[in-house]
Amino acid sequence: MSLDIASRPMRPGPEELVPSRYAVRIGEIDVLVVSDGVLPLPTEMLGYNADPGDRAAWLNGMFLPPDAFDWSLNAVVVRSGDQIILVDAGLGLDPDLNLPRAGQLIKRLEAAGVDLASVTDVVLTHMHMDHIGGLLVDGVKDQLRPDLRIHVAAAEVKFWEAPDFTHVNMPAGFPDALRATAKRFAQEYYSQLRLFDDEHEVAPGVVVHRTGGHTPGHSVVRVMSGGDRLIFAGDAVFAVGFEHPDWYNGFEHDPAEAARVRIDLLNELAATGEQLVATHLPFPSVGRVAVDGDAFRWVPAFWDY
Repeated sequence: MSLDIASRPMRPGPEELVPSRYAVRIGEIDVLVVSDGVLPLPTEMLGYNADPGDRAAWLNGMFLPPDAFDWSLNAVVVRSGDQIILVDAGLGLDPDLNLPRAGQLIKRLEAAGVDLASVTDVVLTHMHMDHIGGLLVDGVKDQLRPDLRIHVAAAEVKFWEAPDFTHVNMPAGFPDALRATAKRFAQEYYSQLRLFDDEHEVAPGVVVHRTGGHTPGHSVVRVMSGGDRLIFAGDAVFAVGFEHPDWYNGFEHDPAEAARVRIDLLNELAATGEQLVATHLPFPSVGRVAVDGDAFRWVPAFWDY
């Protein structure tokens, strides 16, 4: 992958109005944000511990419908030296959940000129199915190189051996789907897992750091080169989390800890001014964070065409 390849216009089909990818350069490292689609969920998922009136007011102020909210699904491809690193793998296909607008990552990687056989490493921020499912799509494993390294926190793999769903607030069907997908993934890719405890350098300038909170092994990926910095925050940050960082995301297994992680990360980003990309921020989700009174403000980057 190169920025030249990543930026090459594709010929959109009837279902693809625009190429769903966006390239950023961090020093000497290429970062390509690729959309896996969107995941429509009840608006309660944005902050189930919030007063319903406050949640409705936020949605109204954002010109969003009151009943359902489209969660963006973003993954990134990072090229550092001779390593090509896929960070998260999208939802894949789960016909039981009827989510036809998600699970687009594999075809969009192909459209962007990213050959699955060229991927040397995969980093998983965590093992929810919208981050691992793309690797379970029929035929994908056969395209991957046999020496592929999949980096994931040891605490994450341990958690999914007997996951705790007592503190989540998910729509019906999701806990069973998450549990089954994580189990299948661990079985199919166990020999390629490269476990780490708290921090691990995947490639020069690409470091994965466990935060916990959202899941026990949830991690963020820091990209650093030539004085430039970017964090892929996984699910630590979501759309309402800037103005209301204490609101709970329904998929958080330890919501109080997840809120603490979110606030610490947003404070860090506001202090450093480095760029942020996250799974569930609107595509391409490249921007920065500013302090806004007692909360924060999302500052989207100006797109570079």
